[in-house]
Amino acid sequence: MPKLIHCRLLLCGLLLLPMLAAAAPKQIKAEYEATRNGLPFATVTETYTQSNGRYRVESVTQGLGVYALFGKRVQVSEGEVTADGLKPQHFELRREDNPKKSLFTDFDWAANQLRMKIKNKQTSVPLQKGAQDLVSFVYQFMFRQPTGSEFKLPVTTGKTLQTYHYKVTERKVPLQVPAGKFTTMHLVNAEATELEDEKELWLGAESYFLPVRLVMHDNDGGKIEQQLTSLHAE
Repeated sequence: MPKLIHCRLLLCGLLLLPMLAAAAPKQIKAEYEATRNGLPFATVTETYTQSNGRYRVESVTQGLGVYALFGKRVQVSEGEVTADGLKPQHFELRREDNPKKSLFTDFDWAANQLRMKIKNKQTSVPLQKGAQDLVSFVYQFMFRQPTGSEFKLPVTTGKTLQTYHYKVTERKVPLQVPAGKFTTMHLVNAEATELEDEKELWLGAESYFLPVRLVMHDNDGGKIEQQLTSLHAE
């Protein structure tokens, strides 16, 4: 199935504006449609729950048509909700078509180690302040939004710990998606050198700054687009 949308917390000419944790919804269900070169190939359903200072996010990708043969792709992030937003403790990625490729990651903040289990082999790297995972990093925008022109954030894919570097190209951009009209902040990968490195996110003010649209390219140059089709929060 084509891939979907992905040191310390570095303030490069910007600050990240915190929101009160109490202001974030306690439950969210978001649904997206994913297309490749304009043709639907998957649906993505995400659920976020927050209770007693903890959170859990589950993201389920279900292929359509021939892509249904790959089964579901499930990502889960769990951890604490702090004054600085989300602090992951566990991340996992499971694939129905190939369980051997499942990934399991634990954030050992006490030992300052990120422990990643890949094909039953464990590797560890130093855990950097403010680190997120592939699922939690977009939900972190509910608590902190970029206020400057660019920012860097350490994010684990389950295989490595990478530094995501984004530029804010536009703010308050009206954008119509299937779920409705949103006022968005447009982010782009600041270090893209090849087509497959290009990643764009539109964060919606009316969607608690969760992405309402994502665009990237797969290894074959196909354009992958993900748009919000419905959002329920309470």
